[in-house]
Amino acid sequence: MFGDLFEEDFSFISNNHCGKGKKSKPRDSEPPAPRDFTNLSGIKNQGGTCYLNSLLQTLLFTPEFREALFSLGPEELGTLDDSSKPDAKVRIIPLQLQRLFAQLLLLDQQAASTTDLTESFGWNSNEEMRQHDVQELNRILFSALETSLVGTSGHDLINRLYHGIVVNQIVCKECKNISERQEDFLDLTVAVKGVAGLEEALWNMYVEEEYFENENLYRCGACDKLVEASKSAKLRKLPPFLTISLLRFNFDFEKCERYKETSCYTFPIQINLRPFCEQTEMDDSEYMYELFSVIIHKGGCYGGHYHVYIRDVDELGNWQLQEEEDRLIEDKALRDTENAKEVENPLAVLKGILSEEESKQIPVDQLGQKLLEKKGVSWNKKYRKQYGALRKYLQNHPQTFQFSPDENKVGLKEKHKLLFKSASQEQDFQRPPQKNDVHWNSEKKPTRLRDSSAGCHWFDLNDSKVQPIKEKDIEKQFQGKESAYMLFYRKSQLKRPPEARGNPRYQIPEHLLNEMNAANTELQKKRAECDSANHGIDLRLHLSSCYKFHNGALHPSLTWKENVVDLTIDRRKTLGDLRQSVFQKLESWEGDMILSIAKPLPAGLHLYQILDGDELTLDGIGLADGADIFVWNGKEVGGTKVMTGPDHEPVVINVLRLAEYNEGGKGQHFTESQHVFSCSTKLSDLRRALAPSGGIILKNGSGPDKEAKNWEVFLEGDMKETVKSVGLTDGCSVLILDSHDQSFVNVSSGNLTAFTYDISWLQVKNFCRTEDEEKHVKITATIETVMSDIKMKAIRELQLEEELANDSCLRPVSGNGKLLSPVPEDYTVKEAELKMGSLLGLCHGKAPTSTQLFLYFIVGSDQNTSPEMEIVVEETASVKECLNLMLEKSGLSGFPENTHLVVQVFKSYETWREHTRPSEWDDLQDGCFAGVSCRRFTRIHPHRHGSLLCWQYRNSRRSFFGRSEDAVCSDMAFAFMPCSVAMTLPCCQEQIVPLPSFLRAWTVDSKRPGKLLRNNKQQLNDYKLGARVEICIEPLQKEERLGPDELLLRVQMGIPGERDYYDSTDLVWDISKECTTWALRQRVASHYCLPVDKIEIAKYFPEKFEWLPISSWTQQISKRKRKKKQESLQSAPYHLKDGDIIGVKNLLLDDTKDFSTVRDDVGKEKQRQLALEKKKSRQAERLQDHVFSEEKLNIKHRKPEVALSINVGVFR
Repeated sequence: MFGDLFEEDFSFISNNHCGKGKKSKPRDSEPPAPRDFTNLSGIKNQGGTCYLNSLLQTLLFTPEFREALFSLGPEELGTLDDSSKPDAKVRIIPLQLQRLFAQLLLLDQQAASTTDLTESFGWNSNEEMRQHDVQELNRILFSALETSLVGTSGHDLINRLYHGIVVNQIVCKECKNISERQEDFLDLTVAVKGVAGLEEALWNMYVEEEYFENENLYRCGACDKLVEASKSAKLRKLPPFLTISLLRFNFDFEKCERYKETSCYTFPIQINLRPFCEQTEMDDSEYMYELFSVIIHKGGCYGGHYHVYIRDVDELGNWQLQEEEDRLIEDKALRDTENAKEVENPLAVLKGILSEEESKQIPVDQLGQKLLEKKGVSWNKKYRKQYGALRKYLQNHPQTFQFSPDENKVGLKEKHKLLFKSASQEQDFQRPPQKNDVHWNSEKKPTRLRDSSAGCHWFDLNDSKVQPIKEKDIEKQFQGKESAYMLFYRKSQLKRPPEARGNPRYQIPEHLLNEMNAANTELQKKRAECDSANHGIDLRLHLSSCYKFHNGALHPSLTWKENVVDLTIDRRKTLGDLRQSVFQKLESWEGDMILSIAKPLPAGLHLYQILDGDELTLDGIGLADGADIFVWNGKEVGGTKVMTGPDHEPVVINVLRLAEYNEGGKGQHFTESQHVFSCSTKLSDLRRALAPSGGIILKNGSGPDKEAKNWEVFLEGDMKETVKSVGLTDGCSVLILDSHDQSFVNVSSGNLTAFTYDISWLQVKNFCRTEDEEKHVKITATIETVMSDIKMKAIRELQLEEELANDSCLRPVSGNGKLLSPVPEDYTVKEAELKMGSLLGLCHGKAPTSTQLFLYFIVGSDQNTSPEMEIVVEETASVKECLNLMLEKSGLSGFPENTHLVVQVFKSYETWREHTRPSEWDDLQDGCFAGVSCRRFTRIHPHRHGSLLCWQYRNSRRSFFGRSEDAVCSDMAFAFMPCSVAMTLPCCQEQIVPLPSFLRAWTVDSKRPGKLLRNNKQQLNDYKLGARVEICIEPLQKEERLGPDELLLRVQMGIPGERDYYDSTDLVWDISKECTTWALRQRVASHYCLPVDKIEIAKYFPEKFEWLPISSWTQQISKRKRKKKQESLQSAPYHLKDGDIIGVKNLLLDDTKDFSTVRDDVGKEKQRQLALEKKKSRQAERLQDHVFSEEKLNIKHRKPEVALSINVGVFR
């Protein structure tokens, strides 16, 4: 019903005849699809108008109704153009119905629109979206037509075709007096319930008699007393067209609701109404009716969909079922196989094409195009390989083909033309008619495929869709939710004139014929424009006069945009057509014109193959939309010879050289330049151009880590290779190493191989002050160079004593000149995270080892003026030992009251950062060492100024971590929150929490732990917890740092022989690779050191007291199936998350697979009792309510039914 709810309405007939001023569609919109093979048009559904569409199609295929409507001319009905005039009486409804019928018969579109017609009804969009009863519409539409046609020759149109009379008679048993009453009808309504079919229903209505007897007597007017009598009804007058409405919808008085009767109800294709008529003495032909339309309803009594089965009385459609189509296709394939040899013979094909031409000769290029159109394949693709070029083939058959003097045109010799014409006429005489020979604008009758029984073809018209059906398909609509709802019969005596058969133009007024012809012309024009737009391609023409060739490629004299000429052409045209279009576009072109495919490259414009073969189509040669075409003479551009083709493609190569000291920008260690080489250039020539004084060339490839660079050396044996063969493409980098830089290249196994690391420059400054002024030296290193080697190189470059190596270290120098933490000598450049061009200071003193901490500290009341001091401590040192070292270094005997100790922490060389805090410093800052309690240190709210952590040492006042109030700052890092909250709890006042990582924080959900707040560095407001969220803290025995791809589960092993479990343990499961049943079973089995096939696991749902087994070992996954993506346990039905309980059964000790416990049984029983109590309370509430309110609760809320109406003007 709602199939076309959002389908756009397209009609080339103006919708403004009613004066509504509807917006027209944009001109570039797609035209409607043409009719399919059935040659019949459907009707678009406006949202809920399927009932209207079914009735309109029935009236259209009632030829007598259609022709009677067409017989009313503008002199009686008026014209739609006059509808806006105030005094004009325009009968809009019949006029719009005429136009709609003309469109359905003649307009070449798949479906027509009823928008104009429904507007003439006075319907708005709500009415068009609301479905009504088709039986009701039938009566209302006939009434509206009768009213509209008052005062015209068609005033009796409805009565003439559909009017009948039923007579009701009561016969007195005593005086035989007959009392009768006539009833007019336009349709008969028959019962469905309790009746087997139409004939039985008619028998009950018009044959069976009702008797008045016993207590139910009839008062006779003649006898003037109560007497026995019989009552009956008969058909007194039969209409030409009998409409029968089936009472499918009834009312159930017990349930007080409507329902649809879906029982079997048969009806015949032909029916004899003699037994039901008052007069029975006439010939049988007067009582015979034939079924020609069945309106079908699918759905229930409150909604559904209508469609209609219709018999094509006038044979307007092409009726052909799918199996018959398949048989015809098979027959055609068989004929094609038999004639394959003849078809494969190009001589016969060319003779056939030339014989059909009216002119004696046609251009050779045009002959190739006609071959493509006729056979669907070009000469080059089908015949060239075997027979050569088309022109050459024609020249090799002079006895058959005749060329013009200039050899540009070709034709058949006369004797061959006459012979071929006579043969083809014979074949045409025997050729069966084709279904595609329909000409909408032609006066000829369309040729159709016909069944042997003419006039008996049925079609299913379902809104826009039309398809043929068999007559026996009607039997499927006898019963069910999709069943017959209205039946339309016509008298068998009604015969159609021969000129009406297969002629959709029959009896259509001239003005409508002209309007439809104009609309079809417009449709064809629109389709041609659309087809051209769909097959059009945009080409960019580059003229050689606007280009110059240098640096291996073509470059425009002006901008790219100014040098390009745009050309749009149909891709089905030939290359010769393209050449002609280019000539017309470039009127000033002189000399030969060669068209070459061009492609913009980073180096410039490069030319590829020359387009040849004027008879080939542009689509056949692969010319795509947006292609670049270069127009030139095929030899040179601007006096320079141009090399074309993929073998001479220019390649832009980035050439890197090691930069000299202070060369380039900050942090650069390479100088970079771009050079263009042909891809056929040999490496020896490339080396000669880039390193004339000798050197080594290395190519940069992609290593395992995409950010790393893999430098591969070119050996002497590679010098004969070309740029293309060694894989150098646009953007590739080559590194040129001069002789003094070749120390980076190792000799291994007799072959030169380069390091696969970045080559960096580091600067070293002398801070040992052995000389009057500090010196800088440049040290070349790779990311794997050890710092001790750099130090020794720097000592040698600075010409210092080598003994200094035992008492010196390298310290990074910050941007403001401050010396940072010494770098361990066993670190590499990569591990030290030194940037390119970093500045290091060579200083006295040894660097800390990997197990030591380098600390700055400042002592004094003013942190800005107090000097910084340094100490090196072991990571295992206590706080007390650390403080003593600081006191010793500062020369103090103790810290006075209100003195601040500010510590800046470094792990090895690196300044402490909040997001990369070392675990060792965590121990130092939050641990409890050597009897010095952490409660003596209180963390001040974290300052946001670099890497300084502020600690306040207080001698007298006791304080604890965190705050005493419940509120927690939303911008506080989560790492501070667990400690803060935990230490404010009464039970935790005396408990020592070493680190935040010794706590787990959970949200509370239904009095159970819910979401795990796992990221200690994330801000609280990032969790979006809400204002009233409850958080519980779980203390841990050991430190825990869960990653983002790790799942925390509680696993508990079942106690053998008992319905209980041991205490649960935490299981951390890495799900980064997969989160499947197979992976979880393996993880659990490895946790309990059991074989995978000897365990069963299940997830516990505590809110339901239920266990859901997770797969079974019998469901093993084969290697082939395992390649497919397995369903994740984090999706339905398990929804695995942090904190879930996983029960485990050890099948070696316990073969029972029941995971439930006694507690689960108790919990389920409590839930059952609770549900039972709720149910009883609801039932008690219902009993207290009034009966009508109870019924009101059970009634489904539906939209109120609205009466159907059609607005008609006054024409009396």
